[in-house]
Amino acid sequence: MQFLGGNRRKLRLADDQRNACYPHSLQFYLQPPSGNISLIEFENLAIDRVKLLKAVENLGVSYVKGSEQYQSKLEIELRKLKFSYRENLEDEYEPRRRDHISHFILRLAYCQSEELRRWFIQQEMDLLRFRFSILPKDKIQSFLKDSHLQFEAISDEEKTLREQDIMASSHSLGGVQLELESVYKIPFADALDLFRGRKVYLENGFAYVPLKDIVAIILNEFRTKLSKALAKIQKNASKKIKVTYNPIIIEITTIYILLTARSLPAVQSDERLQPLLNHLSHSYTGQDYSTQGNVGKVSLDQIDSLSTKSFPPCMRQLHKALRENHHLRHGGRMQYGLFLKGIGLTLEQALQFWKQEFIRGKMDPDKFDKGYSYNIRHSFGKEGKRTDYTPYSCLKIILTNPPSQGDYHGCPFRHSDPELLRQKLQAYKIPPSGINQILDLVKGIHYQVACQKFFEMTHNVDDCGFSLSHPNQFFFESQRILSGGKDVKKESVQPETPQPKPSVQRSKDVSSALASLNSSLEMDLEGLEELLQ
Repeated sequence: MQFLGGNRRKLRLADDQRNACYPHSLQFYLQPPSGNISLIEFENLAIDRVKLLKAVENLGVSYVKGSEQYQSKLEIELRKLKFSYRENLEDEYEPRRRDHISHFILRLAYCQSEELRRWFIQQEMDLLRFRFSILPKDKIQSFLKDSHLQFEAISDEEKTLREQDIMASSHSLGGVQLELESVYKIPFADALDLFRGRKVYLENGFAYVPLKDIVAIILNEFRTKLSKALAKIQKNASKKIKVTYNPIIIEITTIYILLTARSLPAVQSDERLQPLLNHLSHSYTGQDYSTQGNVGKVSLDQIDSLSTKSFPPCMRQLHKALRENHHLRHGGRMQYGLFLKGIGLTLEQALQFWKQEFIRGKMDPDKFDKGYSYNIRHSFGKEGKRTDYTPYSCLKIILTNPPSQGDYHGCPFRHSDPELLRQKLQAYKIPPSGINQILDLVKGIHYQVACQKFFEMTHNVDDCGFSLSHPNQFFFESQRILSGGKDVKKESVQPETPQPKPSVQRSKDVSSALASLNSSLEMDLEGLEELLQ
């Protein structure tokens, strides 16, 4: 698509042209998107894609991949987030367009570290595997061709000629199954994994692969291409690229530099992009667990008992350290203090709670008032910039401010030594089989899912019915189960008058301004090909 001068217009396609853009419900994402996209849509697509990939991760460790439950729940998530998932559905252009653009947006955010790249590639592979599994057989060959995969289905005559050899190499195939199964002729180099496992028939430099085995080769090709693309983005981001600012139009190259090379101060300070794109890979997209709706629901006398019943391990660990040492360092006080604020402690209760505990550690009351009470009031939005801070999400705890010697904050599943974590789980009376399941999830870098499994084991539920993403979510879901499905009973404490949140107000102002410019505020996606391919 060419854009000349100020004559920028959105592409309007006839139905046949629209269908030609995205002929299938799944993609190899070989070409970057072109055209225009508003900043608001850019943000929404990014958030929805993150939600989808996190759902893919959670379902993948909660259910057997490919099982009926896994397939049905993932289809529900795709439908809910309005992404493409099946062929032959009416008006699939928009879901497929959303899928295409959102994938490339997340490439920008998830190319920044090896850990992020590995997570992104794995979830995208699982998503492709699901979509391929429900692709109609008559669409497979055209999908392979459109994806530039030189895999050709052989004729029935060729299949009959090599029937015995193919069945001998694919032990799960019987004669009747082979008659109904397509067999693909693939270059030997593309089937090395099957060859190593002696699961494929080779002849004259080609592998003859049944349909049931071809998905492994397709996924391997997809992983290789995506891995190279992410590495290239990171490499290109270090180059000096001339950026031209326009008060309304933002070049997509600018977005790339912002997300992958934060050392460019001219781009990093661009206030037009910060509210939408800063720390996308670390963003929390779940429910707001600020204190406003929960003030007065917990009394100080309840905290000790609640810590063993309904606190997640990260907060349970902090509470135990505070009771034993009568002190926490700044990182621990922030993480635990905001959590307590989120479950309902008022400012007065928080001041009383921390002061009582620190005095038990032989701290002078005047020293506490001078050195610590200000920080507590500040976290409630009563000092400084008057920002009413919200509790930390799991992602923030996992990815920022790792604990050092003498600290107790952080995520036990992310930051604890495996043997120490095993001992903690034993102390929490998790059975040996459950401990092994949790440690396997931790080994697979599924820290939030490991905590979710801990929740299910400590509350005797097979499926908690939610994807855990926040310590306060753990608490409220626990209380809901323990109280028979009812919310936590509110204490007879008069709630404070809610104070306006400056940060939230600014966010609303930004969203309002963006909405008013939605028809004109666009990002030019031209020029992505060289950077993304």
